[in-house]
Amino acid sequence: MKVVIIDYNAGNIRSVENALKRLGVEPVITADHELIRTADKVIFPGVGEAATTMNFLKERGLNTLIKGLKQPVLGICLGMQLMCRYSEEGSTPCLGIFDTDVKRFVSNRHEDKVPHVGWNTIYGMGASSVTPGLFDGVAENAYVYFVHSYYVPVGSFTIATTDYILPFSAAIQQGNFYATQFHPEKSGSIGEQILKNFLFEI
Repeated sequence: MKVVIIDYNAGNIRSVENALKRLGVEPVITADHELIRTADKVIFPGVGEAATTMNFLKERGLNTLIKGLKQPVLGICLGMQLMCRYSEEGSTPCLGIFDTDVKRFVSNRHEDKVPHVGWNTIYGMGASSVTPGLFDGVAENAYVYFVHSYYVPVGSFTIATTDYILPFSAAIQQGNFYATQFHPEKSGSIGEQILKNFLFEI
């Protein structure tokens, strides 16, 4: 099985690579269109700023390539947000795979700090019947690790939810595109199970 991590000048690629290696997978980190197009599984991670990152993708034609992929694709954190239509971060038009906008958290309470950093629970997993396996073996209210200031509202594509300031999408799915706002590569045994499901069950 060939697994590709898209290399697009974003952070956390090495931590994703290390998480996959712990599962016995040697991923290819690349921006090469043919290698990405012919992979069995594609991971689109990201830590960074939306506008700068979208410009990088456009300069290399990766924006068009990613939208046209037919194999299972997993977006992580910024990768998930860039799969949406538009982000309030830098007023950025994004890939438009998911027909929704990414919004910035607005906190009215001192205890609700932005960014949202740390462990939080996810629930409502598998609410969509077209989601084979991503949360197999993951219990309701399992803890995963978040670092983000922007969120995707709950919608018809939401397959897991988290509450912080308001309910938001912890994971989304449409067709062959899957995405998590949390970092599975930093989420201990729960994140490992989710990555294992993506690699071997979907």
